[in-house]
Order: sequence, then structure tokens, then C-alpha cells
Amino acid sequence: MWCASREIINKHRRHPTFQFSVVHIMAIVKHPTLGVIECVRSLRTRSIRLSVHPNKNIRLTYPFFVRQKDAIAFAESKSEWILKTRKRLEERRITIPTINRATAKDLLNEARNYLPTTLARLAKEHNFHYTSLRITSARTRWGSCSGKNGIALSIFIMILPEHLREFIILHELCHTRFHDHSAEFHALLDSLVGGKEKTLNKELRAYVIPRILE
Repeated sequence: MWCASREIINKHRRHPTFQFSVVHIMAIVKHPTLGVIECVRSLRTRSIRLSVHPNKNIRLTYPFFVRQKDAIAFAESKSEWILKTRKRLEERRITIPTINRATAKDLLNEARNYLPTTLARLAKEHNFHYTSLRITSARTRWGSCSGKNGIALSIFIMILPEHLREFIILHELCHTRFHDHSAEFHALLDSLVGGKEKTLNKELRAYVIPRILE
């Protein structure tokens, strides 16, 4: 069954007079060989995108003009890549560093002191405009930017050196102008980091977001 995204539903609940406008809708499909597939039809994408989550679920994001069965067929054609990616994620999970809840609380306090002021400073320096900042404990990504230019940053940014912290923040600020990873997006980000985007991305990949011990 198709359902509207949580973001849209919550907005609708807060504003009873809101005119419903679908940005993306999702269906959960249980595939006999590939397992759980999150099928996301989005107005913001122009091609089929495939990703594998750390929980081993598959996410398919595709335009509205693409049929669900065609998107799933695309995933089936990439089954070998999916299996290899799942194996790599499992191997990575075994070596993921861990921290206790006390350390996580310290990171949260550091993030609350550091992230708002740094985000505001970099936005002012480079003439970006964002609508809000949300500090999270997300482990799947360092940060994100919503369609309304609300920025979310993970507390685990605080384990990184200063230059990589700012690189992530600039990455999300660039998304306030380009809500994709187009050539224009990368050109803008590269110009802000002195032509070192690829180098910094490579350095960032050496870091693994830790898991909080229960």
C-alpha cells in the first residue's frame, strides 16, 4: 500500500487547511529474493537510484513516470551488486567503533555549543540561507538538508577534525541552493573548499560513525 511520507503527513496534521501536495510517496515491498525494498516515487529525481541501508533494506527512488515493477526489475538486475554491498556492510558493522551513553551525551553537549554558531557563521560568510537547524544522533549520515532548507546535523560530527566538520556543514548549505548532487552542486562546493572536494570526501570516508552501546 502506498502512503505519503511522514514529513507530509505531519505537516498536514499541524495545518488542517493545508492543501495536500505530494513530494514523494513510499511503498514497502517484500521481494522473495532481495528482501525488503523501500519503493520511493519522487518528484525530485529524474532517474532510478538504488541504495542499500545498514539494516540491509534496499531503497529504490525513482520518478513518478516510472512504474514500480520496472524499478524493481532494475533492482533485480543489480542483485549481484546488492549482495556484495550487503556483505561489505556486514563486515563494516563488525568493525564499527562503539561509545557509551555518557560519551554520546558529551558529544551532544559539544554539538549544541559548536554547530549552531558554526553553521550561522559559514552561512553568513558565503551568503546561504537556511530555515532551521536540528541536531540529531543519526548514524546513517553526517547531515541532511530538507526541501524547505532545514538542516540536520549529527552529533557525531564532533568526532571529526575541524576542517571536516566545516566541510560537512558547507555540503549541507550548498543543498539550500541545489537539492541534488548535480554538477552545479559539486562545482559550488568545490569552489568553497579551494578545489579540494574530492580530497576531503576521501578523507571523510576514513571515518566511521560509532554505535552507541545500549
